[in-house]
Amino acid sequence: MSPEHGARRSRVIMVEPALTQLAKLTANETHRLDRAIVAIGVNPELGTEVPGTLLRDYADEVDGVRAIYYVTALGSITIVAYIEA
Repeated sequence: MSPEHGARRSRVIMVEPALTQLAKLTANETHRLDRAIVAIGVNPELGTEVPGTLLRDYADEVDGVRAIYYVTALGSITIVAYIEA
């Protein structure tokens, strides 16, 4: 990796029920959530661990969004299971 490039971003995938929730969001809510999803893709360890599970819970109080997700073993894929905005 060359010095001007940062760490590789993980691929973010949304599954049900996150996709159903996404379809109900307004354009403004989707925009706010998009910033959070990008942040999680860049650094999947942003969220706090949910005890006893592989899940992580990310909440951005400024944008008022939340995502519950897990990261694959190699960290190349982040799977979003739940969102709210």
